Amino acid sequence: MHCVRKVTEDLFWVGGNDKRLHLFENIHPIEDGVSYNSYLLLDEKTVLFDTADWSVGRQFIENVEYVLDGRKLDYMVINHMEPDHCASMEEIILRYPDVKIVSTEKALMLMHQFNYDVDANFIQVAEGDTMSFGKHNVVFVEAPMVHWPETMVTFDTTDGVLFSADAFGSFKSLDGALFADEVDFDGEWLNEARRYYTNIVGKYGPEVMDLLKKAQTIDIKIICPLHGPVWRKDIGYILDKYIHWATYTPEEKGVLVCYASMYGNTENAAHILATKLHEKGMHSVHMYDVSKTHVSYLIGEAFKYSHLALLSVTYNLNVFPSMENFVQDMKRLNLQKRVVAVVENGSWAPQASVLINETLDEMKQMTVLNEEVSVLSSVSKMTESELDSLADSIIESMSQSY
Repeated sequence: MHCVRKVTEDLFWVGGNDKRLHLFENIHPIEDGVSYNSYLLLDEKTVLFDTADWSVGRQFIENVEYVLDGRKLDYMVINHMEPDHCASMEEIILRYPDVKIVSTEKALMLMHQFNYDVDANFIQVAEGDTMSFGKHNVVFVEAPMVHWPETMVTFDTTDGVLFSADAFGSFKSLDGALFADEVDFDGEWLNEARRYYTNIVGKYGPEVMDLLKKAQTIDIKIICPLHGPVWRKDIGYILDKYIHWATYTPEEKGVLVCYASMYGNTENAAHILATKLHEKGMHSVHMYDVSKTHVSYLIGEAFKYSHLALLSVTYNLNVFPSMENFVQDMKRLNLQKRVVAVVENGSWAPQASVLINETLDEMKQMTVLNEEVSVLSSVSKMTESELDSLADSIIESMSQSY
């Protein structure tokens, strides 16, 4: 049975929601599921904007057939060739063999790699090309590395609708909602939108800024992403978030305290540091055990806050593996412009601080506080005093760096 929503008078959401999948891209936990968005335009010509993951393929096909209501499908615009959006392409082609497929040259290369036979009906477009489907006219805008090299976005100049590919997307299934103004986005969706962006697209901040600069030249009234809710109000809100994330600018002044502890002594140091921060008036303190928290959540929080405190036990003369993974992930995703405090622990040969600092030195615009705190097995009166001084330095740096 079909399950569709109307976006505008002649544009329909025909995607699907997956609440069974546990790991997005087989790596990121999605406890609240994810949506796969596809949009169908009814004009003099019918136009499908992207498809959906095969996990919701049956629902997607039923939705397309219902909205078409016996009409043929004239065009299929592919903005992004990742399988969670293109997996149902072949089924569409089988059911509508005359459909014209519109996308970029690089997308065609990927279609061949996915073994899609599209050459006979392929229409290649590039930056600035336009098409008319009747009342609706669109312009194509290339968005390379947001977050694949073939990605483009499509802008409907008639209604001001931006089909934004993976930009402005989010984890979470829609659960009957469609528009961001139908949900408590700030309270229930923002963390998942940030986690989606930072882990999926975060590495490509300059490329995202290039796309945002292009977006500033057009009159966007509606944003239709491939995951998450559609934006039709307060578009400046989500644009502002994207500018922060794409420029690696902290959203909030606060301290993310992440610790790796084997027997509780490094965790104790983390609690002492957090307590001292609160006692000194810094109440935006957020603590995570990196061994219990999936790294995708840690990355989302690291993009949010201005300061990081990394406390790690030494393990086999190295950084504890879960902390090492987190620090390396920050580096891989290009996180920058943060102030970092480092605390190590070790019973006979502490090494964690040196190794963490080496990675931080390879990152851009990361300020590492000079106070070195080395816990020898457990917190002593001396290291408690050092943690107190470290808390002072964190708070003092906030007025200088944020």
